[in-house]
This record gives sequence, C-alpha cells and structure tokens, in this order.
Amino acid sequence: MKNNSRYWIVTDLDGTLMDENYDISPAKNTLNMLSKMSIPVIPCTSKTASEVRYFRNENGLSDPFIVENGAAIYGTYENNSSEWELILGKCYEELRIILMKISKEVNYNLIPLNDLSQVQIFELTGLSGNAINRALERQWSVPFLNPPDDIFEKVKLICESYNVHVFKGNRMSHLLSIESHKGKAVNELKVYLQNQDVKIIALGDSQNDLPLLEYADISIVIPGKDGPNKYLKPGIDKGSFILANAPHAEGWSNSVDLIINNLNDL
Repeated sequence: MKNNSRYWIVTDLDGTLMDENYDISPAKNTLNMLSKMSIPVIPCTSKTASEVRYFRNENGLSDPFIVENGAAIYGTYENNSSEWELILGKCYEELRIILMKISKEVNYNLIPLNDLSQVQIFELTGLSGNAINRALERQWSVPFLNPPDDIFEKVKLICESYNVHVFKGNRMSHLLSIESHKGKAVNELKVYLQNQDVKIIALGDSQNDLPLLEYADISIVIPGKDGPNKYLKPGIDKGSFILANAPHAEGWSNSVDLIINNLNDL
C-alpha cells in the first residue's frame, strides 16, 4: 500500500459490498479500476481476520484491513510478506464474561455465535464448512444473536458500566471494547501509516457502520432491498450521508464510480 495515497475507500463487507449470498460480482470492474488508480480498498468489517484474509486472496486485494468492528487492524510489510497487527480492544474471553453478566442484568439470554451448532450457523449466515471455522476465529469481539429492540436498548444502556459497547448488524449484534470501533480504527490506521491528510470515502449499511460513516469525509449508505437501515436514516435525512441508488455491490459500484469520476485532482 502506498502511504501517500490521497484517498482511501474504506468499506464494510456484509450487506455493503456483498449481498446476502456473499456475491460482489457487480463491483468487480470498479475494484479493478481502483487498483489501476492505486486507490486502496480497505475492508472495515465485523468479520474475523481469517475471513478477511480469505476474502482478500479471493479478490486480489492487498491493502490493510480492519476486523471485528474496529477491534484490530492488519496489514503486510512492503519489504516482505509478514503481517503487522494493531489491537484496539479487549480479548474475546474477557468480553464473553461481560456479555454473560449483561445477559443476567437484562434477564434475557444473549447467545454468542460461537455457542451455536454448525447447522444453526448455516441457517443464520449461509456459511458452511471452512467458512464457519473462519467466522468463529474471534479474538477481539463477541457476536451474538440479535435480541428484540427493547432488550437491545437495555443492553446499550448497561454497556457503559462495563467499558464496552454494542453494535447491531444485519445478522447479529457485536460486543466489543469501548476502546474500539470502526471510526477509531481508521484514525489509528492513518496515524500508523503516517497519512493523516488522506480523505476517507466510507461505505456501510448498518448500525455498526455508524462510527465509520460519521468519521469519513465522504459517507455512503448502501441500502438493503427494503431501503436504508433505520439507524442510518438520520444521517441521510440531514445530508451527512449519501444514499446509494441500489443495494449491495451494485449500489457500491455506482456510488464509488460517481465519486471517483468527480475527484478532479486525483
């Protein structure tokens, strides 16, 4: 990755660049264009490092990546293929204990993803085989089944006393350290790469992307088939976020193409 890049595309994966079947094919041409223009594409996702490494290999990406909703950042050194790591969060084991305590306080069974059977995980995510194993290699966050909205609001209130916070994704919620979220992770990456002046073009689709979208210079909300996520509507309504014109990779590609074509000083 070139540290002097003037723009970074920082993107969520599930529901944003990928559809519910994990397909990104409508965005392939745009990804190729960005590569030719030396504009980094930085995944910033709830996925694990193992999942993102696999995704990058499958799609020819080589730039740094942010995992587990901003709890850790990875990249490779230019002079060799070894990997560097920045940790922003608490470890999985510590967070899991906190989740169980919160579960008792709200009197609702908050079930971690890692407690589900392979069949249950397949039914929830569509993942199978090695893809499930990669998804379960959690180190810095605890994903759990989405509770009802009223319970989720109670969980959010309790989180502060444990120095954690919770974000709701499309398929599950995520508990992580108060020290880590997607926006903070992007800032840490800027500092680490000594490129604080880089402009961030961010894309996301759900509540866990809010810190990223609020941090970015240009923020794009990718809608689902039923429209944009309710947690992101206020930002759209006040003009802080741009709403893409189609769901998933199609909307992602259309939005990025439009913005890149309007950046006259690239």
